[in-house]
Amino acid sequence: MMRRYSAGFTLIELLVAMAIFAVVAVMAYGGLDSVLKMRKQGDEHSVKLAALQTAFAILERDIEQAVNRSIRDDFGDNQLAMVGDDETLEFTRTGRRNPAGFRRSNLQRIAYGLEDEQLMRASWQVLDRAQDSEAASGPLFEEVEQITFKYLDDQLAWQSQWPVRNLTQATAAPPGLPRAIELIIESEQWGEIRRVFRVAGVPPVAQTTAGGS
Repeated sequence: MMRRYSAGFTLIELLVAMAIFAVVAVMAYGGLDSVLKMRKQGDEHSVKLAALQTAFAILERDIEQAVNRSIRDDFGDNQLAMVGDDETLEFTRTGRRNPAGFRRSNLQRIAYGLEDEQLMRASWQVLDRAQDSEAASGPLFEEVEQITFKYLDDQLAWQSQWPVRNLTQATAAPPGLPRAIELIIESEQWGEIRRVFRVAGVPPVAQTTAGGS
């Protein structure tokens, strides 16, 4: 009488198959984890890049709309239309939005500076301020190690402050506005970034040609 044997796996074959499956699963999880980490880093990079581009867009909008309008500060002292050094910048700009149609000026006082590794923007609701006038401020860009402002004068020379002291003392006329402003941002992630913003309200320098000026 013949015996019938049922087909199946031995214990050793099952253990080998489970071991192979475990190795494949670990490799697949490692690859998926790497992909997810790269995607997360890419998303974070995109968010930071968008924040940087937004900050430059706001800076460009403000500086291009700078106007030669002096103000009075919290203590009643007269402040020029634009004052700045290598770390701070304050000026008057036009183009303030008024969607509700309130009866107010379209001019606004703006200030930029570095605070707690953040590029900060401050604005005031009024030009000629009182002692209780407070500025609304907020960060434009984070993880900033250092900022440097430079100012292009009428002789097309870059200055570290505005107005230029020796020029202001030598002439009785108000210093007005620079022709352009350069901002240098130093960041651990982005390195050194340079942007030059034109002051649109300043007339261009006359160029001399062979046929005349």
